Amino acid sequence: MNDMLVRELMQREVLVVSPETPLVDVHRLFVEEEINGAPVVDEGSGKVVGVISSLDLLRAVRDEYDSVSTISGSYFRDELPGSDPNWNDAPADFAERMATLTAADAMVKERVWVPSDMSVADAAEVMRSQRIHRVLVIDDHELVGILTTFDLLQVLAAQRHARKTATGGRAAGDPVC
Repeated sequence: MNDMLVRELMQREVLVVSPETPLVDVHRLFVEEEINGAPVVDEGSGKVVGVISSLDLLRAVRDEYDSVSTISGSYFRDELPGSDPNWNDAPADFAERMATLTAADAMVKERVWVPSDMSVADAAEVMRSQRIHRVLVIDDHELVGILTTFDLLQVLAAQRHARKTATGGRAAGDPVC
């Protein structure tokens, strides 16, 4: 992994959303494509203006819930352990208000990126130090790919497989049964 460059491992086909994409559509994309985040790209300029993740979606729902519940009181049943939300008591406009939120409302504007000629080990350190699960790969101000923790795990799994093959089926650290 120390000698491998980001360009050798990054995903080149990056799913993006625009700032105007409704959050419900962002959520649908995440579920359908089985991803947890995407760059937010301005359609006019083609520039990355932010990043949105599943956690950002959850925060947006929580923030909207908090803003509605402080206005109209709690709309959960008696706050007993194990009680479920009583959505029948939710303010009527909650769903309508959620439908108006867009990627721009929930995205993180701070973008962490690396160049494609950076070592994968250095990119992994950037991700670790920033506590993020994906990093944009940008060359000459253009999004050229994305590197995720799953990509890094793929490298580790391949290295382990190579060690197992070289040692006849067991790698250091394998459980002994």
